[in-house]
Amino acid sequence: MADKKKILVIDDDPDILESVKAILEANGFEAMTAISGKEGVEAYKTKKPDLILCDMMMENVDEGSKVTHAIRQMDKKIPIYLMSSIGSATASNIEIDKLGFNGVFQKP
Repeated sequence: MADKKKILVIDDDPDILESVKAILEANGFEAMTAISGKEGVEAYKTKKPDLILCDMMMENVDEGSKVTHAIRQMDKKIPIYLMSSIGSATASNIEIDKLGFNGVFQKP
């Protein structure tokens, strides 16, 4: 049996963390969560996920870009996707790739 792909979800909303984790696990992924930017960076270092889903506005308005920048210093290739409640509007108004994100997902 193949190893499950590990996905780290970083968001300051416990309900979002719980729901995204449930969706990912129901679809065969191993989901890990972090409730702050700092916790997310530490989880990246210790758990080495295959993919990261990260909110933008957590402790600070641009916390997600700070988290992404910190992780990009350690790993240029890991896919990091912005989770946004205004997904397509966000993507059309900011250059997400310049913030270090590979794309945008609409929050459930």
